[in-house]
Amino acid sequence: MTNAQTERAVVLLSGGLDSATALAMARARGLDCYALSFDYGQRHDAELNAARRVAEHAGVIEHRIVSLPGLGAIGDSALTDRSIDVPSEGLKEGIPVTYVPARNTLFLAFALAWAEVLGARHIFIGVNAVDYSGYPDCRPEFIEAFNRMANLATKAAVEGATMEIHTPLIHLSKADIIRQGVRLGVDYGLTVSCYAADPEGRACGVCDSCRLRAAGFREAEVSDPTRYAPTGE
Repeated sequence: MTNAQTERAVVLLSGGLDSATALAMARARGLDCYALSFDYGQRHDAELNAARRVAEHAGVIEHRIVSLPGLGAIGDSALTDRSIDVPSEGLKEGIPVTYVPARNTLFLAFALAWAEVLGARHIFIGVNAVDYSGYPDCRPEFIEAFNRMANLATKAAVEGATMEIHTPLIHLSKADIIRQGVRLGVDYGLTVSCYAADPEGRACGVCDSCRLRAAGFREAEVSDPTRYAPTGE
């Protein structure tokens, strides 16, 4: 139930560990939260089921899933093109093949549009520039540039209702993110982070995302609730 006096926030929710924590942090600030997820042809579509679970558990005001089939059709990413293997040998130098061209630019644009319609002045995104895979659209410079653009591009901002894009995880290690989430009551057993999760949401255990997630739980000294697919499946 919304409160006319409470500020609103649009939270980008992938269904993974980071976005679930960002949502919890937005709620902890007393904001009315509206969750936004995307079906963009990702091979790990089990994350959308995870996003539904996380949104319900968090008690968001509304959760919308927007279809962006054109993003997957562009290809050139292991997350949308099944002819490109998801790397399993660990993090390497450079931008990995799991980078999806312009993904966060498009996601933030849709979040900005919905925020303007809702009268929300806050957008939360769980990008991270510490324990991450090297994506250029997770850097502080990108977020700062988009925030400037957002306050030039909307009727609301021109009329004085400026928008703020929040990145509460951007300078945190994966372990610190997990500690924050545990403190705020996030159920990480509901989340799916794996780039190659099976239809049941079980993780592969070897992709970059799985490795970073597992290391974070070990460093945080928190029991890892991740469900892994049996070896050989």
